Amino acid sequence: MNIGEAAKASGVSAKMIRYYEETGLIPKATRTESGYRDYTPSDVHTLRFIRRARDLGFAVTEINELLGLWRDTSRRSADVKKIAKAHIAELRQRIDELEEMAGTLQVLIDGCSGDDRPDCPILANLQAPTSPKSAGNGAPGKGKLNRHAERSAQQSACCHATPSTLKPRAKRKPAR
Repeated sequence: MNIGEAAKASGVSAKMIRYYEETGLIPKATRTESGYRDYTPSDVHTLRFIRRARDLGFAVTEINELLGLWRDTSRRSADVKKIAKAHIAELRQRIDELEEMAGTLQVLIDGCSGDDRPDCPILANLQAPTSPKSAGNGAPGKGKLNRHAERSAQQSACCHATPSTLKPRAKRKPAR
């Protein structure tokens, strides 16, 4: 089957199929006499595996490892579980960071009157310099508001918050 048919059968776009060939996740397709890629049912099965792994958020390097284990009939399920456990830990970390960012943004939204005045704590917070501690780590979700700034933003009748009132807060771990 050609690349369009393989894409339709697997749910993976033709562009991604080419990328997966380029990165070695799937073998280079054989070519027809006219130069078109020709995929087998086995290739489509592998593409479905890759799509499902991507749907679960696995990175290409992790998918490559999983494919190797999937193809290895003498694999140990412990090896697969180790990859999955590491991935879920990364997902939970990202969820924590996203929840913190959403909480910070909600506090800023709550503190903004959203009227015709030009001053706004959302913009003030975005222009505020980050602390040296959080500036270099590249982790999302840094630059949060502390509890005092949260109260100030919530009690404010208008958008008079300044960068000095919007300081980073310590990271909280949500209860699981």
